[in-house]
Amino acid sequence: MTDQHAAKQRAALEAVNLVQSGMVLGLGTGSTAALVVDELGRRLKAGTLKDIIGVPTSQTTHEQAVAVGIPVGNLNDHHAIDLTIDGADEVDPSGNLIKGLGAALLREKMVATASKRLAIVVDESKLVQQLGTKAPLPVEVVRFAHTTHFDLMRSLGGEPALRERHGQPVVTDEGHWIIDVRFPTGITTPAELARRLKDHPGVVETGLFLDLHPQVIVGRVSA
Repeated sequence: MTDQHAAKQRAALEAVNLVQSGMVLGLGTGSTAALVVDELGRRLKAGTLKDIIGVPTSQTTHEQAVAVGIPVGNLNDHHAIDLTIDGADEVDPSGNLIKGLGAALLREKMVATASKRLAIVVDESKLVQQLGTKAPLPVEVVRFAHTTHFDLMRSLGGEPALRERHGQPVVTDEGHWIIDVRFPTGITTPAELARRLKDHPGVVETGLFLDLHPQVIVGRVSA
């Protein structure tokens, strides 16, 4: 086990300690969130947690939750979520986030917004003083005329690139594509950037998660 994996594991375990029987839980997407799902499955199997319903933020998480024995639901049936545990690609000192490197940012934001509490689990490499200094900003767009967003993104100081895997565009669970936008000097006005991007027709959502006031749980390399 690498030091980083051990740090993620510590964060995941601390977050699962927030869970109580009977909760409706938002289940995040990504490597650290996957550790949370595994631990929830273990505690359900052991009987230390009961009557949990998970609302997954991606098809990948849905399949993992079912495999480890977590009953799953969705936002149509559970409009209010007691607690969501998810990861992040960057966290600034105010608790603002960049998310979406796992290609689930739209569902993640919908679930997070519906949650009474949001716990973000990260290792310390995800902590930044300013958003956009390490990770690109994922922007989910409809497939039609996706390059029409590039000029706007460049005018806002970004360097856009369509996310691809094996030479093909990455497709989200909702059938959209993702443009990753790098900001060489970071993101200085995230709220304004989010507004400008969302106002552009064809942009579905951005990976800027702002003003959600999460509880940030940091797994350290040496706890």
